[in-house]
Amino acid sequence: MRQERTVQSSIFDLFSGHEIGCELKAMSQWLDAHRDLLELVAGDLHRHGVKQTGRERLPAVLRCALLKQHRQLSYQELAFHLEDSASFRAFARLPWGWSPKKSVLHKTISVLRAETWEEINRTLLLSARQDKMESGKVVRVDSTVTAALMHEPSDSSLLWDCVRVMVRLLDAADALGSTIPWHDHCRAAKKRARLIQFVRGRPKRIKRYRELLTINHKTLEYLNQAAAQLPLASGPAGELWQAVVCHYRLLIERIIAQTERRVLAGEAVPAGEKLVSLFEPHAEIIVKGSRDVQYGHKINLTSGRSGLILDLVIEAGNPADSERLLPMLERHIAFYGEAPQQAAADGGYAGRNNLRQAKELGISDMAFHKKAGLKIEDMVKSRWVYRKLRNFRAGIEAGISCLKRAYGLGRCTWRGLDHFKTYVWSSVVAYNLALFAHLSPT
Repeated sequence: MRQERTVQSSIFDLFSGHEIGCELKAMSQWLDAHRDLLELVAGDLHRHGVKQTGRERLPAVLRCALLKQHRQLSYQELAFHLEDSASFRAFARLPWGWSPKKSVLHKTISVLRAETWEEINRTLLLSARQDKMESGKVVRVDSTVTAALMHEPSDSSLLWDCVRVMVRLLDAADALGSTIPWHDHCRAAKKRARLIQFVRGRPKRIKRYRELLTINHKTLEYLNQAAAQLPLASGPAGELWQAVVCHYRLLIERIIAQTERRVLAGEAVPAGEKLVSLFEPHAEIIVKGSRDVQYGHKINLTSGRSGLILDLVIEAGNPADSERLLPMLERHIAFYGEAPQQAAADGGYAGRNNLRQAKELGISDMAFHKKAGLKIEDMVKSRWVYRKLRNFRAGIEAGISCLKRAYGLGRCTWRGLDHFKTYVWSSVVAYNLALFAHLSPT
């Protein structure tokens, strides 16, 4: 049985005197003081059916996950460093002679839920409040975008993705016993998708699109025939194949339909109805200001004076910043039990109604980076306070930049919406824990 307790450190577990080694040691000390977090990890492992037999090193799951996000390592790199680095082994509390493989690391780390990481972050914030590092009385709110793991979408590239996925499924159907005759149109689809990128003139482009759509319809018909012929009684492999076909068929039909609407009919398809990835269907079209279009999810963050990320919300769709200010403040009040004395936000959050409602929540000074027609006297006590809060708000940009550059928040490398949320929260927890270790008195 897996032991749901922290393994006592060995006298042979030595952290390097290097800056990274000292940082890992401070992070490990905080984890030692909060052993109740292992119950959350154990719950996720049990929920996903991970066997309770084998190695009795449950604490290593959480610690290895933090190492991965803190140092931005792949599973293969993490497996190597856990075997090679004394500081990494000491942090993960791995016994001598045990070096987990990348498959084991992936199987265990990937089952941790976003809710688990959020609870770990709340525990960390409570420690910061008890140590008087972060009181939550002065906060700042801003938003950013985390990109999904996908290529730049276009109608032609999406149609080409559909054909190659359907051909792959047809190959799998043949291996399961399907006997329907079908043709592999991958080369023809790829050729037309490439031609569309370089062809000039709408009539020529429409002609290539019609050919590519015809290939998609034919291949989809092959797939439907194979699904009808291959019964569910063909065993677990057949049931899995049918489930995958049901998943992709709906997405492929959406891509074909939206292409016919946009390209052939010339219809403007709303952004909320567009599917931008066959493999990451949860990805949203996000446009912030006049900058480039991004594909992923919008994230609203709340930070404090310490620089710690106090709260984070992964939004559905692309809501305006002005619509998300009050929900973020209300979440902060629900956690800390009281309204912050002062708050600052970007100009996109500004609005007369937002200012009025923020004051009603109990916030004395509510400063927006851009006045947006508001008077400084209505927002804060004085111009000096406004300048201080405006400069304080600008500091969150550095935190977001660090999260993106050093902790992988710029682009999620995990697939699926649930794993997207888990990746974002694990990056924030790794960032907060490292910052907490730096702020802690030595």
